[in-house]
This record gives sequence, structure tokens and C-alpha cells, in this order.
Amino acid sequence: MFRFLYMLSPSFRRYYKSQIPLVRAKDPAIKEDREVLLYPSFWAVYWYRKAHKLYEKGEFYKARKLSQKAARKTEIEIHPGAKIGKDFFIDHGHGVVIGETAIIGDDVILYQGVTLGGTGKEQGKRHPTLGSHVLVGAGAKVLGSITIGDNVKIGAGSVVLHDVPGNSTVVGVPGRVVVSAHVNPDDLNQSDLPDPVMSEIDNLRRENARLKNRLYCLDNIVIGSQDMEKAQERLKQRKEQAERAGSAPEEEKK
Repeated sequence: MFRFLYMLSPSFRRYYKSQIPLVRAKDPAIKEDREVLLYPSFWAVYWYRKAHKLYEKGEFYKARKLSQKAARKTEIEIHPGAKIGKDFFIDHGHGVVIGETAIIGDDVILYQGVTLGGTGKEQGKRHPTLGSHVLVGAGAKVLGSITIGDNVKIGAGSVVLHDVPGNSTVVGVPGRVVVSAHVNPDDLNQSDLPDPVMSEIDNLRRENARLKNRLYCLDNIVIGSQDMEKAQERLKQRKEQAERAGSAPEEEKK
């Protein structure tokens, strides 16, 4: 029973109240306010905030111990060294990993299976920086010390290895910017994203049709020139025949 006394603290109550409108805005499945207590993201972020304070004080072991305990219970692993802004939400959450030097802005949403990770054993800043109003779809991997701008949507299953400018949509493996326009941060639609592979295939189809049409025109020109040459040859032959026929009577007279 004493383990749950922290839930009576003013800080917990403030956190609880702040999560209700956030979860309602991000997940249409919630029906009652108290359901926020059932979200893995609720507890993972709560214990991350606690662990991060310990980390900033230099109490690294306690911070890691607390974060690992939260990871085992929620299946969301957030390193206490990561820096996360306000209104951060993880939908479903299972399999999410956020590295030590990751930086996340305000109003960011991650879906299950997302990794904000490094690319090797490099030192220093080795995890991504996400701007504000960013959506990272299920299973996406954002790797390395790269920067994702504000108002960016990353499609499910994408692997992002390079910087992404703000107001962009990224999909694919490796991730490519397919839309460079204003992205509505409140639009959680992840299914109607452009397909860069099909776009390239469509471009190749159009180019192939254009080349076929050009070859057809060239063939007609060649065939037409060949027919003209044949017609000129026949005309020449008839002319020679007429000349020979006209010279025959003169030879008979001689």
C-alpha cells in the first residue's frame, strides 16, 4: 500500500490532470478520464521525469535503476539522460526505445516500436533531435545524431538516417522526403502517405511510354523515307525504259 502513496502527492495530481486532455487529443479510444492511468505512456513518462531529475543531479545509478524498472513494467525504455519537452505522448508504446542523448521537442507523438537510437559506438551526441509537433509512425527508426525539424511526419516502418527539414513528410527505407509542405500536427492519419517507390515506378512507366512513342514516330519517318527512295527508284527505272523505248526506232532506221 505504501508503494502507491506517491499517487496522493500534489506533483502526481498535477501530472495526472495534465495528461487527461493530452491523451484525449491524441487517442480517440479513451472514454473516461481515469483511463489515462491504464496507458503505458502515462507511467513511462512519469517515471522518466523522476529519473531525469536524478540523472541531472549526477545520481546516474539511481536514475538508471528507476528507468529500467519502468521499462520492465511498461515495455517503453527511455534513458534518463534524454531531454523531452512537454505534451509528449507514446501511443500503445510497446517496444519504444529512446537513447541517452536524444532531444525531443514539445507536442511529439510516437507510436509502438519506434527507436530513437544511435548508429554505433560513437561518443557524445549520438541520438536524434526531434523538433516540436512531430509524429513518428509505428516501427519507424530514427538513427544517429540527426535533426528532425518542426512539423514533420515520419511514416510507419521508415528508417531515417539523415536530417529532415521542417514541414516535411518522410517515408521509406531509407527515409525520403516525399512532401515538403505544411504538416498539420493534429492530423494523426498515417495511412494516406505518398509511396516513393510507386512514384518512381510511375515515372519510369511514363518515360517508357514517351520513348516508345518517339521510336514509333522515328520508325514512321524511316519507313516513309524508304518508301520515297523506292518510289524515286521506280520512277528512274520507268524513265530509263521510256528512253530505251524511244531510241529503238531510230536504231531501226539506221
